[in-house]
Amino acid sequence: MKAALYGLAGLNAVIAVDLASFVVAFVTLALFIRIPKVENEKAREESVLQLAKEGLVYLKQTPLILHVILFMSGVNLVASAFDAVLPALIIPKRGNNVLGIVTSCSGIAMVFGSILATVMPKPKDRVKVIYLTMLFSLGTENFVLAFSGNPVFWCFGQVLGWILVPVMSTNQNVIMRNTVPADLQGRVYACRNTLQFFTIPIGLLMGGFMVDEVCEPFMTGRNGIWTRLFGSGKGSGAALMMFILGVLGIQICLVSGRKLRRYKYTDG
Repeated sequence: MKAALYGLAGLNAVIAVDLASFVVAFVTLALFIRIPKVENEKAREESVLQLAKEGLVYLKQTPLILHVILFMSGVNLVASAFDAVLPALIIPKRGNNVLGIVTSCSGIAMVFGSILATVMPKPKDRVKVIYLTMLFSLGTENFVLAFSGNPVFWCFGQVLGWILVPVMSTNQNVIMRNTVPADLQGRVYACRNTLQFFTIPIGLLMGGFMVDEVCEPFMTGRNGIWTRLFGSGKGSGAALMMFILGVLGIQICLVSGRKLRRYKYTDG
């Protein structure tokens, strides 16, 4: 959204929106949010490592939660690599303004996805919803962008890839909050954040490296089926990488989905 705003109205508009959103958040937290006091809670003085160990032990004893987290770490690997590849695909062909418009579509899609997650009925199998939504997202967006050079299709691909992300996130949060005991949630969520999101910098590095050092050099001077599939010139290597990410994302979803189907979860 910020990229689109920058392309349409400039840096000053982006700064103004950031400051306005900060003011709204600050006033809300300062005036309207009250943290209740917890009575009769015994404070424990333990090391960070000990607390982290307790979170990891719980995850080891609760394989459903652990496998969902590991699945999402794989999804984040592909998604972050996608974020690194997207500018290399669009900017050489259409420029920065089109990149801003295309990336803004993901934010718009997530707004509608949040509304969808709010109004849709409670699913019978939340675990299945998690991996099927990601299978749809990773199995559509990457291929649409890989095989198209039209900004309209790029925007459509972004919508397909992001509209179900809030649905996935909602169901994961419900499983986590209903399963993890309240007195362990801080430790378990800290471990979740480490395991689920450590792949993001790896994906960003992988995406940039693969485009610059592997895919773009590979596509240089290629003809025949390669140019028919991914185009020619600057950006064709990024399109090839999008295709690779699509295949990788589908494989992660299928393999993880096979494991996750072993576990049954019902809302308590």
